[in-house]
Amino acid sequence: MSEEIEVEALEVEVSVQPIELYKVLKIANLVSGGGEAKYAISDGYVAVNGEIELRKRCKIYDGDVIEFNGEYFVVICDQPVQEAVPRDQQATKVTPAAKAPKKDKKVPAAKAKKNTSAPATSKNRSVTKKEALKTENKADTATGRKPISF
Repeated sequence: MSEEIEVEALEVEVSVQPIELYKVLKIANLVSGGGEAKYAISDGYVAVNGEIELRKRCKIYDGDVIEFNGEYFVVICDQPVQEAVPRDQQATKVTPAAKAPKKDKKVPAAKAKKNTSAPATSKNRSVTKKEALKTENKADTATGRKPISF
């Protein structure tokens, strides 16, 4: 049997539902920060609708009653519930960007062989400001990136 008990509760207005439990404690200024709220929840100091809640990200909806530190708080939200779509079901929308007409690239007939007599050292691809101005922001042939100047 469920007993109904009438208690005096303070209102906590939130702008969106569902909202995580630790965020409600922060909004109501019951704790100084999110870390403190999560600590209080995990130690069992918070009850939601009469039951101890240990989940920090427990979803709270309009009308839920939260008990903390001997006080009761009721969550008030006038916005409709926003259902979260699971990541695997989210449709990825790709909007094609306006592309400039492609220039015909010259394809070499055969690749030139590397000089095997040269020592194998890594080349520094960084570009100084003076070199960038000399190249007039032309793309690097190895990477296709334009130099950055500061």
